[in-house]
Amino acid sequence: MPELPEVETTRRGIAPHVEGRRITEITVRHPQLRWPIPNTVQRAVGEPVIAVRRRAKYLLLDTLRGTILLHLGMSGSLTVQPVDKPILKHDHLDIVLESGYCLRLNDPRRFGACLWQGADEEPLKLLQGMGPEPLSDAFDGERLFKLSRGRTVAVKNFIMTNAVVVGVGNIYANEALFLAGIDPRRAAGKVSRARYLALGDHIKTVLAHAIEQGGTTLRDFLGADGKPGYFKVRLKVYGKAGEPCQVCGTPICSVMIGQRNSFYCLRFQRYSLTLVGWRHQHAGN
Repeated sequence: MPELPEVETTRRGIAPHVEGRRITEITVRHPQLRWPIPNTVQRAVGEPVIAVRRRAKYLLLDTLRGTILLHLGMSGSLTVQPVDKPILKHDHLDIVLESGYCLRLNDPRRFGACLWQGADEEPLKLLQGMGPEPLSDAFDGERLFKLSRGRTVAVKNFIMTNAVVVGVGNIYANEALFLAGIDPRRAAGKVSRARYLALGDHIKTVLAHAIEQGGTTLRDFLGADGKPGYFKVRLKVYGKAGEPCQVCGTPICSVMIGQRNSFYCLRFQRYSLTLVGWRHQHAGN
């Protein structure tokens, strides 16, 4: 699934081609995605795109009349294409621009979304109640510590909760918890303040490095230019079950937590107090 770095990479890739350009047509080939594409998206036709934003894993195309919300689902990609480029099997949506190019949504599994938020309408429920962006000043380890008190849910599920912080998906939750030396199965309320302060920093670092590298190449993700991301080579635990831990050599474990595959080092993420220096030294490697 495209996570926050992949979506932010897409935003940065499409923004120069979209912002300030007028939408001349919206072609819907297959309206049945995760939710049916509403006819109201056609209200954006004739309007220039004022800004391309991201909120959590949603891409927002702002116009004076409202906002088109796009989600890449499990395997979707949004790329800038010449409008006359041949259509592929899973090309479900084109947002055609006056430049002769279009934003083309390709989504093999149809778990993506295209919705409309009118400028004079109540905010969509799916955008309500969200926590802060992880790379913003509103998020830090202190917030994690305060919100976790008394919580018995696994810490990995806790940091993946949108009301706590948005956009910390499965890949990067695994990586940040490893760097912070926290067992992902541990109850959120049992993690110390010091560990949460470190975890907040590592979440920011891991996401920032992933964005810098263009996201993570896992099965289906492609950036806005059609090229894959390159962060996968820097992953330390995700997808590495059975491989030796980069710190202590212990085989990486895999377990299902909250119906998601989770990866961790049983030794390093339990007895890592003496390895704080290694984590800080290797956080960006």
